[in-house]
Parts: sequence; C-alpha cells; structure tokens
Amino acid sequence: MSSPNRDPDHGGDSAGTRSPEIRKDPVTNRWVVFSPARAKRPTDFKSKSPQNPNPKSSSCPFCIGREDDCAPEIFRVPDVPDWKIRVIENLYPALNRDLEIQTGQLKTGRVLPGFGFHDVVVEAPVHSIQLSDMDPEDIGGVLLAYTKRIEQIKQHDSVKYIQVFKNHGASAGASMSHSHSQILALPVVPPTVSSRLDGTKEYFDQTGWCCLCEAKPKELVINESCHFVSFVPFAAAFPFEIWIVPKYHSSHFHDLDTNKAVDLGRLLKLMLQKMAKQLNKPPFNYMIHTSPLEVAESQLLYTHWFLQIVPQLSGVGGFEIGTGCYINPVFPEDVAKVLREVSLP
Repeated sequence: MSSPNRDPDHGGDSAGTRSPEIRKDPVTNRWVVFSPARAKRPTDFKSKSPQNPNPKSSSCPFCIGREDDCAPEIFRVPDVPDWKIRVIENLYPALNRDLEIQTGQLKTGRVLPGFGFHDVVVEAPVHSIQLSDMDPEDIGGVLLAYTKRIEQIKQHDSVKYIQVFKNHGASAGASMSHSHSQILALPVVPPTVSSRLDGTKEYFDQTGWCCLCEAKPKELVINESCHFVSFVPFAAAFPFEIWIVPKYHSSHFHDLDTNKAVDLGRLLKLMLQKMAKQLNKPPFNYMIHTSPLEVAESQLLYTHWFLQIVPQLSGVGGFEIGTGCYINPVFPEDVAKVLREVSLP
C-alpha cells in the first residue's frame, strides 16, 4: 500500500490521497478501475523480465539462408534472394486454411470447422535486428506487407475478420526470438470487435462524431507525426498502454498507402524506443484493431482503426477474468507525461 505521505506525483496529488476512478472507454466499450493507492510512482515502473540481446542462432529458420527450413512461403519483399521481409505460413497454425465452411454454418452453427489463415511475417533477414532498430522506411515496408497479405486473404468469402499482432519476448507469447509478427484470419467477428463497434456507434449516436477522430486532450498525447498521433487512452486497461491512431478517418488498416506507412513507421519506432528506455526493454504486444471486412456503409462513419501497444508489466488476475474490467494502478495522464519527457539520442 502507498503511504499518504508520499511525494506528489499525480498531477499535484499524492498516490495515497488521489481517489480511485472508474472510467469507461467509448472505443473498447469497457470499464477500467484506476486505483493509484495500489501503485508506485509512474517513473518507477520497470520490466522485471527485460529482453536480453538477441544472439544469432545457427538453427533459426527465420534467418536468411534457411528458407527451406520454414513453412511454405507466401511472398517476399523484394522478390529476390536478398529479401528484407518474408510472409510465410505458420508451421503450427491455429486454424486450417484447407477446410471449407458452408454459408448456412456461419449463420446458424455453434460449432464451425476450424477454417482460417495463420501466417507469419518475418520482419528482417538478420537475427539480431529488432523492429525498433529498423529505419522508418523499413518498418513501413513491414506494415505494407501486412496490407498486401490482408488484400490477398480478404478475397476468401468465408473470412470475416483479420487480426495483425506482434508478440515480443517469451512472456508476451513469442516462441521465436527472431523479430516477427503474425496475421490470423477468422470466419467470425470476435466479441471484442463487436463490442468495439457497439461502443463507437453509441458515441456516434450521442455526439455525431467518430470518437477516435475527436481531438485528444493534450495531457494524454505523447507525440504526433504528420498523419498519426500517439497517446495514452483515457481508460487505458494496462499500465503504459499506448495507442497510435490515424488523424484522418479510416475504417480499414489495409487502406494504408506507402507515404502513410512510412509516417506510421516513424512514430511506431519512436514509441517502441521510448517504451524500451523508460521501462527497461519490456516484453510487449502490439495489435492492429481494424474493422470487420464486411461493414455497412453507415458503420464506416464511426469505425476507425488504430494500433495498440501493451508492455507486459503486470499479470491479469481473477477480478479481470471474472468481470472483464481491468484495474490499472497508474493514471493515463501521468503515463503520457512520463513518456513525453523520455529523451532519446
């Protein structure tokens, strides 16, 4: 428990005297409990399991020259032996791309064949290079590889939602240390996505605005680029959670063009570097939250894609699992201030 005599560190109030709050996020449609009495200072948050340097492994199948050790390749960028990015099938896919689903099963079935696509994006040919080491143009190339693969997958009528995500570090779910991300395509729209649509619709119906298009309070903003803004969400579920959102209205991530991909790459690199410096190189996940492939014209007015970054600093307990509500020990305004002030070489 925090002492009531702690030095002020929460907007002029101490962690011990600032009252808890319960906030609702209109995007995720989720309640979050902010309980600063459970916390240390925002600047004291550090990863307890930082990622070690990534030594070259002679047996890593993702390294250049070992392409034959991988699952089948889908495409590479550029299409030459000295590639920069490879998109391959997952050797242990969660779903099977060879199964078939009948239309009637999608409408009425409680059990469906395990159809779907599960791919891996190898982000660099060299084992020691992490995404945050790459220049913005090369990170933009990774983002464009996502969009190219999404465009290919969405030609399959049975695919309803496509999730792009990255697990960095063993405790964040990564089974391989070589820098990579994944794409998983589902024949259903997941419940969190449906809840997000409900939340953004409710906000639009009440205000006439897309909630992610509205100007962000300056106390939550970390950095901005030409086309994107990074900030801590008003009801962040996790300590030091970051969102990167297009300043322009866009429902589908795969509409990203080359210029905006490089701009996003620049801001994503900055956020990963700031997070690594401030939090002692924590394991992390990022997820690209986009709209279902099939949305009504009216839904396009309030659906807006974004990229979420979650450093792995604390576990999820029984309260969170049981209620779907999260307890965050640090207020978003304090996190944004700390991250704004991180200086990089």
